[in-house]
Amino acid sequence: MSSLEFSAKNIEKAIAKASAELNLTADKIRYDILSHGSSGIFGLAGVKKAKIRVHLPEASQEPAKEPALEDEASGSLDEISNQKILSAEHLLEGADSDDPQPIAFEENSLDLGRTVLQRIVGSITDVAEISAEENSGGVFFNITGGNAGILIGKKGQTLDAIQSLVEKIVNKHNPHNDKIRVQVDVGGYLETRKANLEKLAERLADKSKRIRKPISLGQMSASDRRIVHLALKNDPDIRTKSRGEGYMRKLVIIPQKINKQRQHLRSQ
Repeated sequence: MSSLEFSAKNIEKAIAKASAELNLTADKIRYDILSHGSSGIFGLAGVKKAKIRVHLPEASQEPAKEPALEDEASGSLDEISNQKILSAEHLLEGADSDDPQPIAFEENSLDLGRTVLQRIVGSITDVAEISAEENSGGVFFNITGGNAGILIGKKGQTLDAIQSLVEKIVNKHNPHNDKIRVQVDVGGYLETRKANLEKLAERLADKSKRIRKPISLGQMSASDRRIVHLALKNDPDIRTKSRGEGYMRKLVIIPQKINKQRQHLRSQ
């Protein structure tokens, strides 16, 4: 017995789709459920359509007495195959429509990132606007309005998570090998955070040199660690080092005299 596969947002819609294409009432359709589907993260990443396999009635398998109908059936099979390819390749779907359409691969990184960010931010807070611009090697988004405190989170951890998710999705759909760097800001928070970290780094570096002991800044995100590294890289009396594993590693400020003493002891 021949069969066809149909996919849609859920099982009910897949059955309705099969019913329309095969010109059969739903109660006459015999099918197996291949996948119940998944809504993914915020309806963005990891979205999977529900899929069924419909067993065709014997009458619909009669050979080419009517070639035109057979050609039409072939066309339907091609369309179904294309839909399966799109469903597998595209991870982004509209969250509100009854039969959401995936965002196309050819959509540029700026538009794709803005669309993803709008859906994420819209699920967290209201009345937020997003501006976007391209720069060398990446895209920059700035969020204004809404609840900035919720979007930023403790020590910027929520904002870091949002930025990481948008960057992963943008690069997932990037046809080129070069990684696209994504930055997400909330009302100028990144500049304020950068200035505060630079001041903290300089103050702790002076203290480390004064007491001649390493000082740890505790767990920091990769972007925050980079700011401290760059702020102190031209200080000949200080060395910075990341310690630990994972995304939130510690950063240690080490006075160079200690390094020289250790190197001397090792050489003996």
